[in-house]
Amino acid sequence: MLKTDELKESAARAALDLVTDGMRLGLGTGSTAARFVAALGEQVAKGLNVVCVPTSEATRAQAERLGIPLTTLDETPQLDLTVDGADEIDDRLRMIKGGGGALLREKIVATASDRMVVIVDESKLVTALGLFPLPVEVVRFGLMATMRLIEAIAAETGCHGAITLRPGPGDAPFVTDQGNLMLDCAFGNIPEPEVLAFSLKRVPGVVEHGLFLGLADLAIVAGKGGVRALRRAGA
Repeated sequence: MLKTDELKESAARAALDLVTDGMRLGLGTGSTAARFVAALGEQVAKGLNVVCVPTSEATRAQAERLGIPLTTLDETPQLDLTVDGADEIDDRLRMIKGGGGALLREKIVATASDRMVVIVDESKLVTALGLFPLPVEVVRFGLMATMRLIEAIAAETGCHGAITLRPGPGDAPFVTDQGNLMLDCAFGNIPEPEVLAFSLKRVPGVVEHGLFLGLADLAIVAGKGGVRALRRAGA
């Protein structure tokens, strides 16, 4: 039986088939995305010509070690393809992302891309989003007020569960690359992701949330039966 790490590797390498010479790529964050970056680095070493925008400082450091040419969205505001992982994904390719703490940059890069391809192992497939706690990036000012408002708005959309501040090293909270804090919302089930996504953006202290809706065009899913592709309807 294939281990999870082997499935992640299979999905990552399958995504390489979508990369062509001269592409402008967005590089995701997380354990599966890191495998794609590693595989891409091998091809760059063999002469593949690409330029990439990383979605986190961790991904930037990995890409630099591998000699992958990097740019920024200021220099290259339109990308051809972003390859990233997901914490959860349903059959409509709606996702929860942000377990690695990079959801803001990930969403900006994905939105700036012509296509977003998600690479996952089959354990990330769900029938309903919400089992994985929904990450919400918030500013430091007014934290408790923001948490209370998120709780109230979530309840209006049928979402209930503990909302906690993500811990970081020692007694300090987790801090994103943008200097913000991260909340994890253990809702268990999100009956209407689009409604919740819209409602969360109305909270002044919310920078961004981990609901990625209508962004992924294709999911490459590795499982015990091999690698398969799921396409979003209309994409």
